[in-house]
Amino acid sequence: MEEQEKRLPEEKLPLLKSVSTLATQYDIVRFLKKITEIYRLRAFLVTRIPGATNHTLQSTSVISSWPADLMSRYDQASMMGSSAVLHRLRGSTIPFTVDLEERARAGGARDADAVALFKAHNMERFAVFPVSDPEGQRGTVSFYGSRDVLSEQETLELSMISIHVFDRLYQIGRSAQKPGEGLTEREIDCLNWTAAGKTSAEISEILGLSEHTVNHYLNRATRKLDTVNRTQAVAKALRTGIIS
Repeated sequence: MEEQEKRLPEEKLPLLKSVSTLATQYDIVRFLKKITEIYRLRAFLVTRIPGATNHTLQSTSVISSWPADLMSRYDQASMMGSSAVLHRLRGSTIPFTVDLEERARAGGARDADAVALFKAHNMERFAVFPVSDPEGQRGTVSFYGSRDVLSEQETLELSMISIHVFDRLYQIGRSAQKPGEGLTEREIDCLNWTAAGKTSAEISEILGLSEHTVNHYLNRATRKLDTVNRTQAVAKALRTGIIS
């Protein structure tokens, strides 16, 4: 780590060293938001490399600042199933960048659809950093925006930050209480129906509760799972077997 740190500009060293002080997932979300601002980017995404049975980004996402409608539309269009990025990640651990507009000029209508979707959020260019935790679970930390392609130095810096962030997420997960501990039956019910694609209004009809009560259960489950929003809460509940 010391050799890596010496290759960072002096003003960036505190950023890397501060990762070890982050105590919760929410701390890491705030840290990564700061990183996106520093590097003039728009959003970040931390995911696990999905298995053969995972077909949605929501089910593999760990933390993210993607706009909720972007992730929803991405999954509705089943873009992960034909993702060239995912195909590349399964065969390489080298960081890489993607310019969707360039890819669309060389590709087909599906690439053009992806460009339109991401460009609407000024996220048509992104950098992907493959990472892994001490147990060998592979993942990615990605950064999105519309700025010029990252320089070699910026790529090096974000790669090192990504490695440290993913390891910190692992350490936080190990020290945290058992996932789902303290969740009530109603909270789990609401998570299950949300995972099935039901809205709060629809869940309220199914369970015979008010929509306000359903939202209350989902918000409480989100806090107990140490996640940022209900999308992340559902993804974590699926990964850890709390719901299926």
